[in-house]
Amino acid sequence: MGNGEGPTLITSVQRAFRLMEAVGAHEGGAPAKQLARETGLPLATTYHLLRTLAHDGYIRKLDDGGFVLGEKLTTLHAGGRGQALLSRVRPALAALRDELSAAAYLTFYEDGEIRVAEIVDGPRAPRVDLWVGFEDAGHATALGKCVLRELDDEARDDYLARHPLVDLTPRTITGRAELLRRLGTTPLTPAVTDMEEYALGTFCVAVPVYSGETLGSLGVSLRADRVAHIDEIRDRLLPTADRVTRGLSLTI
Repeated sequence: MGNGEGPTLITSVQRAFRLMEAVGAHEGGAPAKQLARETGLPLATTYHLLRTLAHDGYIRKLDDGGFVLGEKLTTLHAGGRGQALLSRVRPALAALRDELSAAAYLTFYEDGEIRVAEIVDGPRAPRVDLWVGFEDAGHATALGKCVLRELDDEARDDYLARHPLVDLTPRTITGRAELLRRLGTTPLTPAVTDMEEYALGTFCVAVPVYSGETLGSLGVSLRADRVAHIDEIRDRLLPTADRVTRGLSLTI
């Protein structure tokens, strides 16, 4: 019984892809009967697949009865483009990790949130324990503070209004005025640091990056006893950030 289901499922998937290709070939939409002729599928099968694909958002039925590609495919395409962009910069992140023996992180500011897009770590460069999500810890991480410093006043105020400055360690800055003061007086500009503000025993350094118009940050996390090498770390981060920005800004 199990062996008999495999080819049937594979055939159904192949038919669905063939049908979506046919739908995509008609910018203004095409009716079911035309799609059935073009794909060589029985009309009943075509109707069944169209209903299923429309229900899941992969195609959309127009008022005139024609079918066009749906929003779900746009989302998939955007996700695929994002993965392709990240694949371009992973070698640079891996090289940074190996040079500094430190986990490398890449974040982006999207839809009002600071989100981790990539982490490249290893046995000799373990990542920090992400016990609190970066979306809620922008004030306590070098990656988050780097983004906050680069935002305009309106966007920064909006983020801080939605994210309480909770104390994650005894070193976390929990006062808004003090946080803004420190963001404006960073001695390692354009690098930003957090000194055990997110996790005790760990300090981080981050610098800005961009993916087109999207702001982000590139950073590394290290043991607190390596803080004496902070200038060297910043000097390695900056050229890597330039390579990452160039890689992310190339069109696909």
